[in-house]
Amino acid sequence: MDFITGTASELVKRANENRNCTKETYGYAPSLGVNAFFTAFFFISCGVFVFQGTRYRSWWGFTIAMSLGTICEGVGYISRIMLHNDPFSDPGFKINVVLLTFAPAFLAAGIYLLLKQLTITFSPTLSRLRPAWYTYIFISCDLVSIVLQGAGGAVSAVASTKKLLDVGENIMIAGLAFQVFTLAIFGALAGEYFFRVMKHKSEVNPRALELCKQWKFRLFLGAILLAYLCIKIRCAYRVAELSGGWGNPIMRKEVDFIVMDSVMCTIAALVFNVFHPGNCFDREHVGPETTQVETEESKYISYEESN
Repeated sequence: MDFITGTASELVKRANENRNCTKETYGYAPSLGVNAFFTAFFFISCGVFVFQGTRYRSWWGFTIAMSLGTICEGVGYISRIMLHNDPFSDPGFKINVVLLTFAPAFLAAGIYLLLKQLTITFSPTLSRLRPAWYTYIFISCDLVSIVLQGAGGAVSAVASTKKLLDVGENIMIAGLAFQVFTLAIFGALAGEYFFRVMKHKSEVNPRALELCKQWKFRLFLGAILLAYLCIKIRCAYRVAELSGGWGNPIMRKEVDFIVMDSVMCTIAALVFNVFHPGNCFDREHVGPETTQVETEESKYISYEESN
């Protein structure tokens, strides 16, 4: 007790040996009921994605991304339950900082993977990039974001000085800001592509246009947009939250965290549980997947059918 009392001011800054004082940093002990709900939801969601992955095996990349995202979220909320029971829990704080920071990046990766399939289905020639490059570029950017956020969270979790704590915080902010930037570029390219599709319908695969008449495919496109907006809102919120430093007023409001982080990620996972691409995006309806071949004469000169 004497040690804790003597270091109370340092606990506020999370810069001493008891830097995991959640009440001093967040201003609250995380709600047991709320975090138990999100823990259960994300583990159930992960189980649903795994089941759907066994059913729709051609979507294995999407399954892996969404399963990793939801399992990390679930473990992250277990850490908040640990912090409810013991606000000085060192493992609880470390897991909370690391996993709940970068887990949504996996959910974003699942969204990135879908654009390649949509461009192949509608019209590869209307895309500014070769369809495969959407995967290469945005998944690579997502990995950079995950590494930065994870590294920053790890540094913050083990920091024993204010200087090192600030370093970890700045790395996390850089990773989150880079993710927001990546999401913005992705949104601009996707929006521009579908604008071109609507403007040049004569160049669009006729069977893809027939696919658009199916209500479940339309709902699937709506799910992509909703999940994208939720992940972007969440990342923007976390940038603002961390920018004020540990223990700032934004960080000390649990309701804000629940609404802007927990609920946003829950919606992103839920809409794809309900409107899974394997169920709503019948690629066989529009024929075999095509592959692009780039030559010196033309950016997109031919497309060969492949399985």
